Amino acid sequence: MTDERPRPRSPRRLRRRGRRRVLGGAAALLLVSGGLAAVLADAGPSTEGRLASSEADRSSWPPEGRRPGGPFAEDFAPIGQAPPREGDPEPGPDASTGRFTVDCGVNENGLRNSENVIVAPGVPNGAQHTHDYVGNQDVDRFTDDVGVNNAILARGETTCAGGDRSMHYWPVLRDTTVPGDDADRPGGGLDGNVGRILTPSSVTIEFLGNARGPVVAMPEFLQIITGNARAATQEGENANARWTCTGFGDRAFTDRYPLCPEGSDVVRVFDFPSCWDGEGVESADNRSHIVFPEEDGGCPDGFTAVPRLRQTLVYEVPDGPNFAVDGFPEERHDPITDHSDHINVMPRELMADVVDCLNGGLDCSPSSSPGAVPRPYAPTWENERW
Repeated sequence: MTDERPRPRSPRRLRRRGRRRVLGGAAALLLVSGGLAAVLADAGPSTEGRLASSEADRSSWPPEGRRPGGPFAEDFAPIGQAPPREGDPEPGPDASTGRFTVDCGVNENGLRNSENVIVAPGVPNGAQHTHDYVGNQDVDRFTDDVGVNNAILARGETTCAGGDRSMHYWPVLRDTTVPGDDADRPGGGLDGNVGRILTPSSVTIEFLGNARGPVVAMPEFLQIITGNARAATQEGENANARWTCTGFGDRAFTDRYPLCPEGSDVVRVFDFPSCWDGEGVESADNRSHIVFPEEDGGCPDGFTAVPRLRQTLVYEVPDGPNFAVDGFPEERHDPITDHSDHINVMPRELMADVVDCLNGGLDCSPSSSPGAVPRPYAPTWENERW
């Protein structure tokens, strides 16, 4: 059993990727400028009207010699063209149906680096792109010794409520119409990631239950990855991050950036695997110790359900196809490479509260008054329309 159910890739999409790899920087820019009208044909007059000004902005940025190899015109599409979002499995009679939300802020203090303690611990610029961090603030002293790293995290300050020292990090999103302040730095312009870094307008971190039964506590220092930063060059393997717009929670892309209508903002959604092998907090491939549930929502044989982490990030982006997620240079800023990482450093008492909340079908947070009875949680489409 793999950790993520395979998602079919259309032959048309794969053929485009083959053509994409032979384009140089100048040809890529011609494709963007020449193909935008076709991509935006269904976006409506307001989007077309806004395109002219954003095209002018792009004429002088990025500077010659620093243009990344993407994203491309084909990487953007109006949200109305997105397929219906896959819903969660229907909960069974023994399901854990609650929700526990932790407020960790939006990284308003700008804590960022281009390292990756899970995939490349101790490697300077191991990610070759910049990550946003919320939660644990001690993110710059990692080695290749897992024990040392865990000790660092256990003492770190945090932006999360309830003393939750967990670490959450994801690649930044950039406004590509204007230069950023890291054009000459690793993880930024030196690795092809150009433009001004955008801070999310909101970040929702929540834990959900399991459709088939109760959940047990996550072990301390459990490492979890969702999505794949290499998905563009690995034909979509392990790609599962979703892109949508506020007000359109019933539809989402995995392989396009959404063009949102007036008054709607871009949304990134990360659902994490939640079936644990009961033994390790990490594995050699960073995935096999914790996998995704099966189609009915239950865990594969030999795995146990733990709280399911979902991160939802909302951004105000520039008008038109003028934003991109950071990534490895060869991945061409493809939206399918979006991903996120988590290390659980939640106090055991708080994790016990999470488990009780989910198994009890309640809606809770660390700020719930002691002794108060949280209200029942009833999942609906409206809960997820952001």
